[in-house]
Amino acid sequence: MAEKVCSHHKSKKKKILRRCCAGLLIFSFIILFVILIVWAVLQPKKPRFTLQDATIFTLNVSAPNVISTTVQVTINSRNPNSRIGVYYDKLHAYATYHNQQITYYTAIPPVYQGHKDVNIWSPFIYGNNVPVAPYNGLALSQDQSNGAIRLTVKLDGRVKWKVGSFISGRYHLHVSCPAYIPLGNSKNTGIVVGNAVKYQLSQSCSVSV
Repeated sequence: MAEKVCSHHKSKKKKILRRCCAGLLIFSFIILFVILIVWAVLQPKKPRFTLQDATIFTLNVSAPNVISTTVQVTINSRNPNSRIGVYYDKLHAYATYHNQQITYYTAIPPVYQGHKDVNIWSPFIYGNNVPVAPYNGLALSQDQSNGAIRLTVKLDGRVKWKVGSFISGRYHLHVSCPAYIPLGNSKNTGIVVGNAVKYQLSQSCSVSV
């Protein structure tokens, strides 16, 4: 008799456990389905970036493997979403040449970007006597002699998405803006601004989140 009671209790516990597991799975499936439906309806799009101009204060090679750079860039950021806001957090701007970093990181203050909003940043990015691979120093000198250089202005940071009162977790943001600067090119001369030269670029940037 005792064995029957024990087996009865065991089977009852198994049924309760199975029901709890099934209920949990169904609840998880519903939550996931709702998230997918909301995400599909909102159709989130990545922010769009444009490198509008670059003002060159300093860009020279003091030794075969040492570069000094001072550049002010203007970057336009646009949120194409009509229902999703973007929090930009811990953004840093810097420049590279032939995939090698030639400036220090410049911090951009955190900002919230509303639906269809546009933000414009004009950070100074600089590096004094930054050591680089010798072939990059030689390549930069050659590019300057040829009348054009190709830098890449980059933004690295984190973003959060805002939908109504819901704010997502942080996602890594990587922006890469090619900056083709025609130094000394008669057809594309820059504008002299004090002791610097400003070049209009209006080049689109690639974005990964």
